[in-house]
Amino acid sequence: MRIIRGSHRGKILRAPSNLPVRPTTDMAKEGLFNILENRFQWDEIRALDLFAGTGNLSYELASRGCPDVTAVDSFRDCTRFIHKNSEQLSFPIRAVSEEALRFLQRNPAKWDLIVADPPYDFGEYATLVDAALSRLAPDGTLVVEHGADTDLSNHAQFEQVRRYGSVHFSFFLA
Repeated sequence: MRIIRGSHRGKILRAPSNLPVRPTTDMAKEGLFNILENRFQWDEIRALDLFAGTGNLSYELASRGCPDVTAVDSFRDCTRFIHKNSEQLSFPIRAVSEEALRFLQRNPAKWDLIVADPPYDFGEYATLVDAALSRLAPDGTLVVEHGADTDLSNHAQFEQVRRYGSVHFSFFLA
């Protein structure tokens, strides 16, 4: 995986092959961050990366200057990988080994940006969206990555969906 912009632009990180992940493609990640750059001043926000996997989106946030990133994944090997890379790159990323919905239920904090990349066959999208929206700060944005078979547009706080090949991002506003 490659960091696209910021202080570590062009840095390539190689994830171990045993991690159970599906990293966001560079094309989709670049499209997502082009949208988000028009919404946020990176150095002024708190971000939460749910189902963080390799930390691909967390590294991009930190490289662009986000001072507070929390990466949550239920697989301990993933959070160890994120922690190791964050230390090596001096990134302000806190890696948490916990199931995403449980983390949202137990943590009262608020974030300006929440990105979630659950497995495409995840069966609890509606629950995830509601739980994440309850943790957004005023004027915050939630972005959920999903496949073509998932339609989240009927949610009251849905804003838009963007497609990048087989990757879909649904945006929700606080």
